[in-house]
Amino acid sequence: MSLTAYKKKRSFKETPEPQGGKSDKAALRFVVQKHDASRLHYDFRLEMEGVMKSWAVPKGPSTDPEIKRLAMMVEDHPLGYRTFEGIIPEGNYGAGAVIVWDEGTYEPAENPGNKSNNDQALRHQLHKGRLKFILYGKKLKGEFALVKTATRGENSWLLMKLNDDFTSTEDILANDKSVISKRTIEQVQSETKRATTTKRTPSKRTVRKTAKKDRH
Repeated sequence: MSLTAYKKKRSFKETPEPQGGKSDKAALRFVVQKHDASRLHYDFRLEMEGVMKSWAVPKGPSTDPEIKRLAMMVEDHPLGYRTFEGIIPEGNYGAGAVIVWDEGTYEPAENPGNKSNNDQALRHQLHKGRLKFILYGKKLKGEFALVKTATRGENSWLLMKLNDDFTSTEDILANDKSVISKRTIEQVQSETKRATTTKRTPSKRTVRKTAKKDRH
């Protein structure tokens, strides 16, 4: 699938975001990224058709079947985005900190098979506007659904948990650390800020050398 829309919005000389990536040969992958851009939100991404199909979920996923979350479908992202976390620099599209809040494999809820057949079945569901799938994540587990709704435009969907052994009324978002680096989004922001400040602040040795040079 074309990543034209994704690449058009980004300057890869400035942003560390990936341009490509490789697929897991054994299974389809999913990722949920916590993204502190102009507004804090969660990006829900499902591998399909050789890209990561992506939805922005303002309030994040829930494990309570009574709660339905608005999910706005956005441009496809490359497969390499599945492991991306860091800082998108100011002035770039989506500027802000990103962490991998959850990740794992997934498959259709009904009649799962090999990876190729699963991809085909899920593409068919996507076209019909109703996806039912099982997540095997570190935080999100069990059956979920994405259902297209016309209430907020053609790109609006609802993300919901379906009833099974993994339903819970507890706030899953309180578990706020990256499943890759074990850092919170605030830690990513502060560490990047410290690194930038250190890079810009000259060392004592540099200051002494500069002063000596100026005297001569």
